[in-house]
Amino acid sequence: MPVLSLRLDPKLDRKLKHLSDDAERPKSYFVKKALELYLEEYEDYRLAMARRADQDDEVLSLGRMRKSLGL
Repeated sequence: MPVLSLRLDPKLDRKLKHLSDDAERPKSYFVKKALELYLEEYEDYRLAMARRADQDDEVLSLGRMRKSLGL
């Protein structure tokens, strides 16, 4: 398994240590979870920006969307 080394600001490290101690999990668990969530969100962002830039992608108004969903 690949290993990543990083330097943390002391304040961030303290917060991470407190969380780790309270949850009785290693700090690496929370770092991995945070990175997974960030990467998922970032991929959604990239997709949204690509769709926004696509001139051929139809954009629906709120009213049309509600009507199409029967709301």
